[in-house]
Amino acid sequence: MPPFLAKFFSSRQQALGVLFALVSAIGFSAKAIFVKLAYVEPVDAVTLLALRMAFSVPFFIVAMFYGQEKAVAMQRRDWLAVLVLGFIGYYLASFLDFLGLQYISAGLERLILFLYPTMVVLISALLFRERIGRTVMVALLLSYAGIVLVFVHDFSMSGDGLFLGGGLVFASAFAYAVYLVGAGHTIARIGAMRFTAYAMTVACLACIAQFLLTHPLDALRQSGRVYVLTANMALFSTVLPAFALAAAMKRIGSMQTSMIGALGPVATIYLAYVFLGEQLSLIQFLGSVLVLVGVMMISLRKKK
Repeated sequence: MPPFLAKFFSSRQQALGVLFALVSAIGFSAKAIFVKLAYVEPVDAVTLLALRMAFSVPFFIVAMFYGQEKAVAMQRRDWLAVLVLGFIGYYLASFLDFLGLQYISAGLERLILFLYPTMVVLISALLFRERIGRTVMVALLLSYAGIVLVFVHDFSMSGDGLFLGGGLVFASAFAYAVYLVGAGHTIARIGAMRFTAYAMTVACLACIAQFLLTHPLDALRQSGRVYVLTANMALFSTVLPAFALAAAMKRIGSMQTSMIGALGPVATIYLAYVFLGEQLSLIQFLGSVLVLVGVMMISLRKKK
């Protein structure tokens, strides 16, 4: 391929990767809006999580059989990676996050949860000897300084179960960071569509199994509002962002994808302003600007 064509397609794939990462970040961020609206009803975390995954799993099963990419045959290590990463990244991380929200405020939860990009950078540097350049370090500082500003008004150091809730959410962030690092290298071998379909099916089945083992079937007698919210959560905050996340990691790697994911807290603030009527303060606006600058530094930098 001529050099100018190779440069064009490389830049196009980079741009697509950034776009997919943005769709993923915004989609996953909308989950908090759906959950907050659903919790107005008398529904617990396990039931809500099970309904979300029950609506999601048909899409992933269809993708398993009809949407596979042309890729090499999966080996035993690939099956093991799918099982472990699906369980850790989407079941365990989600469950720990839901549990933590029982003890701490949503603002503190988001602040802790979005430490995961720094965890991805450090895990990648330790395991795969990926260099942490000056641009990445500056972008990290800007992004997390912005996150602190965005949520400083919501930060609370009091309340029962603060350390337990904070520890659960921190464990959730770490589980998700492990998933991102492991998934990036597994996707390169077996393909983004196939990996996401199998890994998400594992997570969905784990959530449904947990519900069946801990709840009577009568717990499914929820209002129509709960079912509408969980169906939308499944489509716009599970299926769509999961496939977008895999497509982004395939094109721009785990590190850049995770940094763009730092837009999540900012997206949550603006979605809450639109759909929940929450006020947007000057501190939140200034913090969101810092996060945007940090993310753009990462997404627009040239790969060496």
